[in-house]
Amino acid sequence: MVRPPSVAASDGSAGRQPAGRDAPGAPAAPRGWLLAAVGLLGVSAVVTQLVLMRELLCVLAGNELVLGVILGNWFLLTGAGAALGRSARRLRRPLNVLVAAQVLAGVLPAATVFALRSLRNVVFIRGAEIGPAGSIVTCFVVLLPYCLVAGYVLTLACELLAEERGGGIGQVYFLDALGDIVGGLLFTFLLVWVLSDFVSLYVPAAGNLAMAVAMPLRMGRKALAGAAGAVAALAVAVAAAFNLDARSTAAEYAALHVVYDSAGPYGRLVVTRTAGQHTFFLSGAPLFASHDIERVEETVHYAMAQRPAARRVLIVSGGASGTAREVLKYPAVETVAAVEIDPQVVEAARRLLGDRLADPRIRLERTDGRLFLRRSEETFDVIISDAPDPSTSQINRLFTAEFAAEAKRRLAPGGVLAVHVGDYANYVSPELRRLLACTGATLRTAFRNVLALPGGRVCFLASDGPLTADLAAAVARAGVRTQYVTGGFLIGNVTPEHLAELRLAAEASAPVNRDFEPLLYYLHLRHWLSQYRFRLAALGGVLLAALGIWLLRQRAVPLAVFSVGFAASGLEVVILLGFQIAHGSLYHRVGLIVTAFMAGLAGGSLLANRRPPASPRRALALAGVAVAALAVLLPPALRALAAVAAPLATALSAFAAFPLLTFLLAGLVGFVFPLAARADYQSVAVTASRLYTADYVGGCAGALLVSTLLVPLLGVPAACAIIAGVNVLAAAALGVRRRR
Repeated sequence: MVRPPSVAASDGSAGRQPAGRDAPGAPAAPRGWLLAAVGLLGVSAVVTQLVLMRELLCVLAGNELVLGVILGNWFLLTGAGAALGRSARRLRRPLNVLVAAQVLAGVLPAATVFALRSLRNVVFIRGAEIGPAGSIVTCFVVLLPYCLVAGYVLTLACELLAEERGGGIGQVYFLDALGDIVGGLLFTFLLVWVLSDFVSLYVPAAGNLAMAVAMPLRMGRKALAGAAGAVAALAVAVAAAFNLDARSTAAEYAALHVVYDSAGPYGRLVVTRTAGQHTFFLSGAPLFASHDIERVEETVHYAMAQRPAARRVLIVSGGASGTAREVLKYPAVETVAAVEIDPQVVEAARRLLGDRLADPRIRLERTDGRLFLRRSEETFDVIISDAPDPSTSQINRLFTAEFAAEAKRRLAPGGVLAVHVGDYANYVSPELRRLLACTGATLRTAFRNVLALPGGRVCFLASDGPLTADLAAAVARAGVRTQYVTGGFLIGNVTPEHLAELRLAAEASAPVNRDFEPLLYYLHLRHWLSQYRFRLAALGGVLLAALGIWLLRQRAVPLAVFSVGFAASGLEVVILLGFQIAHGSLYHRVGLIVTAFMAGLAGGSLLANRRPPASPRRALALAGVAVAALAVLLPPALRALAAVAAPLATALSAFAAFPLLTFLLAGLVGFVFPLAARADYQSVAVTASRLYTADYVGGCAGALLVSTLLVPLLGVPAACAIIAGVNVLAAAALGVRRRR
């Protein structure tokens, strides 16, 4: 649609070609084709974001900080692309640029993943862990090309669909959100289950490349269509001739022989074989090795030596590594329940190592550990948690006071719970001391006796019955044959000096790690950062100062958009955390939450587009206050949902309550953007660029601050209160500047 003359004159664009035309006499780009192009780019953006996030976490062996860095860079760089989109109003041939963007959206994602895997060992030392500084630079460089294109196209599409008072901006926002819905559903319910990451990227790429050829053909631009078709044909030929997935995986694990590679909803599992030993890598981090006898024996015998007559044993995670079979060395054991959420780990172990669970006494439970404890009516003499360190909020759920209480309810009188945390090498650093103190304080909320034992990882034993540190005698009395945890090793390793050092750390006064105050994973993050010359506080101070300077230069309406974007990403993190706590696992239903969020965005923007209020500025302020109210009400709502135990109520919580909360949040967010376009309209390109930039900068700040600092350090209620305060201040600024 051609913009009205009054609008063209008001933004200084009088005299140039109307939107959608490239030259005098050229046919206008059909509006339906432009809208379809925006929707396809939305589909591509969501699938690309999810795949690149998985791939970056694999290459960087990422923790919660790395996840926040990925999301923050995605929002920031997309916002930068939207800011660069101001130049769209000066383009003489905008359709050419749109077609080029469609082609780039088709070929860039797969090329990025191939380069990321292939160049990892070229840029960084082979086998060395990439530190925080390297992770930040890597995320920035990897995401830069695609995010700049995606952000630029949003502003360009607004210019091509220009309407009076920013209506076209609202339409682009709605179509982008609609594409996000399709992409989220497609990836979560289909692609991630049956296809590799590369093939998942080929699906939206096919749509974008087809659109890049069909749209100029529809307009009679045969030369442009031919150029786009040539690039598309070359991309298809490369994908068909070369197995990019296998080639890039071989380069990523160049010094190892890859024997298994599978990407599923729980992460990418790669298994390598070297000198007869199989090593399992899940999302880039070592999970276990087939001949890691030391780790298996420490995990099992430190706990089982306390109750050698145990009949029923539960292992939370790690059953496929050999711990379940090791428990069977104790003759009294009748049942071992091995809980493993990821079926591909069990399948790969069976295929490559033989069936380590092929014993009638071993029962495999394919579910989440917390969910199993909450639903089970069984009692156990020993519960062993073989989870990794609490490097993410999801793993942190297996180290909280609520987990300890749930485990105690499933323990027989005097039963033992074992958890493992930290890396101990005969020295307790200040960071490790805080980690151990928090773990000890957390376990003491449920158990009378807590004992910390030295090993490769510190083993915490908790029980209301007696606990012994004389493991050598206990293992000898049990008559169990071991290769590593022998009397000589235990006498030399579990010394009075080591026990005293760990007891002093574990019994120190410390705050408790809880589901909604995940302090332990924040302390683990500090412990991880202490291994590098990296000051998180200094970086955070610089970023906050830069953010403050940027905010001081913004008008009231972009500030409102920033605050709502900040709330959108921050509260979505909180809702996802609450879902994990209430239902034990997010993996199977993450698509429901993502779809509800995207549907809310589309619904809110559609309402604002079809029924714009008479006073957009006032409605914008009220929407900000509504977002603040939702932030305040969210923590008690999540606590109530987490307390639900009845099966029917649990199902309603998963399939109705959490999606409804997400939909309400996203509906308010989607309602704000079209209002802001009308309340602060200057020109299409300038307004779209300014608002998209504010939205993505807000999303960046919310993702980084809430996931890596506010929630772990202050807890969910305080984080939500800060989000509410930011939105109230932005709403107040709208009122003050309007009166001026």
